Amino acid sequence: MLPFLRLSGFILLASQVRAGVINSTYTVPGAFPTSLYGTYWNDPTATSVQPQPVITDPVTNEIFPYELTDPANFPKNDTVDPHPLPMQATPSQLMEQALAQIQAIANNPIFGNDTCTKCQASLAVGKMLVLGAPEQGPLLAEAVCQYFNYSTTCYNEYSNLALGSTFSQVLAFADVGGYDGQNLCSHFNLCPVPPTAPLNMTGWFAKPKPNPLPPPKQPSGQRLKVFHISDIHLDPRYAIGSEANCTGYMCCRENVFNVASPDQVLLPASRFGNFDCDVPLDLLVAAMEAIGPLTGTEQSGFDFTIYTGKVNSLRKWMRFHDGRQVLAYNLLKEYVGPAPVYPTIGNHDTYMQFQMIPYTMGGPLGTQFNWLYEHVSSLWQYEGWLPEASIAHASTHYAAYAVTRPDGLKIISIDTNLCKVSSTRTLCINNYYAYVNSTEPDPFGILRFLTDELQASEDAGQRVWIIGHVLSGWDGTQAQINPSNLVDRFSPHVISNIFYGHTHEDQLSIFYANNGTVMNAETALAASWVMPSLSPLTNLNAGFRMYEIDSATFDILDAYTYVSNVNEYPALDNQTQVGPSFYLEYSTRDAYGGNITWGANDPLNATWWHLTYHTYQSKSSECIIAKTCYMRSGSSSLAYQNCPAGYSSTQ
Repeated sequence: MLPFLRLSGFILLASQVRAGVINSTYTVPGAFPTSLYGTYWNDPTATSVQPQPVITDPVTNEIFPYELTDPANFPKNDTVDPHPLPMQATPSQLMEQALAQIQAIANNPIFGNDTCTKCQASLAVGKMLVLGAPEQGPLLAEAVCQYFNYSTTCYNEYSNLALGSTFSQVLAFADVGGYDGQNLCSHFNLCPVPPTAPLNMTGWFAKPKPNPLPPPKQPSGQRLKVFHISDIHLDPRYAIGSEANCTGYMCCRENVFNVASPDQVLLPASRFGNFDCDVPLDLLVAAMEAIGPLTGTEQSGFDFTIYTGKVNSLRKWMRFHDGRQVLAYNLLKEYVGPAPVYPTIGNHDTYMQFQMIPYTMGGPLGTQFNWLYEHVSSLWQYEGWLPEASIAHASTHYAAYAVTRPDGLKIISIDTNLCKVSSTRTLCINNYYAYVNSTEPDPFGILRFLTDELQASEDAGQRVWIIGHVLSGWDGTQAQINPSNLVDRFSPHVISNIFYGHTHEDQLSIFYANNGTVMNAETALAASWVMPSLSPLTNLNAGFRMYEIDSATFDILDAYTYVSNVNEYPALDNQTQVGPSFYLEYSTRDAYGGNITWGANDPLNATWWHLTYHTYQSKSSECIIAKTCYMRSGSSSLAYQNCPAGYSSTQ
């Protein structure tokens, strides 16, 4: 502690300094010192505003603007000094950056194994590219294919001459960050399949289902003969003697080989066809020649024919240089006429293959496939199969039409190739345009058209056959969604039967009331018949079918399926004395109806099919359980939700 005398001295010294050097208080003048600046934007002597001096930059000699002194209008951003942006990228640079970002997303560890997020994020990158540089979309599709090793023929599959242009359009229109994107990614097994968008039934039907139903039409006792053929798959590139057991797909064409013997053919393609190949002209003509003698229609002909689509072979076909439809239709008219053939188009009967775009896209993109509908409907008109009104509708509505025959039966042909795909890919149709606005359950208006036609038929007391190519049900791999409510509404009094093709196999599905919530003989409403193919592709014998139907109810009384053993074809080469043999494989009534009580002239309707398949329900085999479930799933969404997967095919 300082001594008291020293502390007193410090205090005395400090007080002297304050008194002699620094004032303790100073009051400045009230007026602003105007001499500080030469000029002002306002009157600096005013006491109600802030002085606004005019300031000059001593370096540039520029006067700073008035706004920089005005509190009320002071700019929030510097609009004069440069704010540089990146240089505009060229289209090719945009593509390179898009690919790099997709690669980064795929390899980003933060996403882990979340392939769904990676896929949808990558789709968003692609969307931005095709909106800014549309011509780069196909190049990106091809580059992504190569990077992820999706295919060894990426250019052939994803260039601008193939699916690359389609993918670009889909990305431009689709909600890739939402339901559309999840749907599309599920196609590549990268996202779970989203639930089917339900059809809003509020106000969908013009009238409620009649209760009670009108009395059923009484059988006439007279039988009509109806021919059914599907999936001709005529292949003009079929080359006799080429490799029929090739490693790639598909076989029986020039320049295909088996990797085990690339320089020597192991299994020569026979003249009449092979199991891993589509149909040569020799087989198609042979089948046509066998139809009349086998069915007893050489003199009388059929009462009519239904053709459930797919003239063209697998893989792409050229728009203007392919005469297969003309050739096939001419042969059908020659051999099963003169009665009309009622056709529908298959998923290979388009270019690009499988692709159909909704008219609602608008502009030239929305009508890019009009040439197809106009051309194919004109071919049907040329053959004399459809009246003018049906042709006019088909040419502007995805080749769909309705026609009422002179005997009163209405046939409604709808383009079921418009659907989107789901779950397993083995037999899907890959219409990528269906992923746009996929929350809309009827983006093409096909269900609306079908509903209106069925309502008109109910009002007129008509019976209806519906024909399409891609089936609505079976194992869930097909995706013509939402038909169950329509079939329920108009069955059994309006819809007599439904017919499909596409799978190449002999199959059937049953529609039940209330979307299949209760399945018994009373709730079974309608059956869809899936026609085996003429094409042997996927290890199947070539086949066709004849129905015997009642001329008043148009119910099926029996169905006769004919096949030809493709294993016998190689022995027919190098000679012209005999061709393939076709034979009756089975009568549906005889093969399946032996265990139930059913009248000889009672129809093979949904109730009959339920009773026949009920005998399989107690079997323990998972395959039998699965197939029985498929048979009872008229809608694919039901099968996908309820049935064991993996048993679709007989292969």
